[in-house]
Amino acid sequence: MIVVVTGTGTDVGKTWWAAAVITALRAGGKTAAARKPAQSFDAANTHPTDADVLASATAEDSLTVCPPHRWYPLAMAPPMAADALGLPSFTISDLVAELAPAPLADIMFVEGAGGPHSPIACDGDTTDLARGVAAEIVVLVSDAGLGSINAVRCSADALTGFPILVALNHFDETDRVHVANRLWLEQAGFEIFVTPAAIAARLSS
Repeated sequence: MIVVVTGTGTDVGKTWWAAAVITALRAGGKTAAARKPAQSFDAANTHPTDADVLASATAEDSLTVCPPHRWYPLAMAPPMAADALGLPSFTISDLVAELAPAPLADIMFVEGAGGPHSPIACDGDTTDLARGVAAEIVVLVSDAGLGSINAVRCSADALTGFPILVALNHFDETDRVHVANRLWLEQAGFEIFVTPAAIAARLSS
């Protein structure tokens, strides 16, 4: 199974959720791999990159998760970072072709950049990437608070045709806004999850 992970925007927690779901799956006996086709980051930031975090969860090498020539040390969308750094442009087809195989994995997670319509190549975004890898499910990570309903609905519109599992990051069951947002989204037909273990169970079913 191929699962694409995206968010309603940047810094909503998609890498944390991907790693946590992978950890839960592996604890339950499933095998999992992760791929980050391209990543951009602040070179001055000493925190692990997305590829490092995903590699730690899957017990793979960071350079397997994301090819070394797709690490862009500039905090912009990957194709924009490549252009600003004077590096060659690349396409969705390039990214798909470069994904390292993981034939023994029950589930392959492929994480995009930013939101569904954020550029991840010169000719496409994460929605195009999901089509390119023939994703069977998309995990959409969103903030749980004010604005999440609009963000989820707009992102879901971009992902038409894919089954979507919505992860509400930092969900607090004592926060009335979080609870109301979850209820509204569920009533609107979305599959809502507030823990990585719940998504792992859904993917294992």
